[in-house]
Amino acid sequence: MATKIRLRRMGAKKAPFYRVVVADTRSPRDGKNIEEIGYYNPIAQKSAVTLKINEERALYWLNTGAQPSETVKALLKKAGVLEKLNN
Repeated sequence: MATKIRLRRMGAKKAPFYRVVVADTRSPRDGKNIEEIGYYNPIAQKSAVTLKINEERALYWLNTGAQPSETVKALLKKAGVLEKLNN
């Protein structure tokens, strides 16, 4: 089974909120997922957390062969997860 780490869109119209999920490559964007490993809120207020990733689970899935999407790759880099993968 080929897995991918990608964003799942949540939230209201014109107020997006994304969950970072591990899903089968054949499932639709907002369809069934295997595991939820974090969230991303691009329009959060300054006091709110905009990105939260469970590093342990993200590293586990990356080590088992899950491929991150381009956006998730940038988010993982921002969170410092990809640096830990290479070490």
